[in-house]
Amino acid sequence: MEYLAVLLPSAAVGAIFYFVMRSIFNADRTERAAMAEAERAQDRKDADAKNPAADELEPEEPGR
Repeated sequence: MEYLAVLLPSAAVGAIFYFVMRSIFNADRTERAAMAEAERAQDRKDADAKNPAADELEPEEPGR
């Protein structure tokens, strides 16, 4: 029983450390995914601003 009393505080601190680090890595992963999606959306917006939509172009005349 003495061994349990000696090892329990270290095991508890180790478990807390594990859960804290896991939550940090999960938050980082989520933030990176959100930033990547925001960058893709901004890239699409920038590309749409540079290239007019197909319906805004003048229609081609037949035989041209």
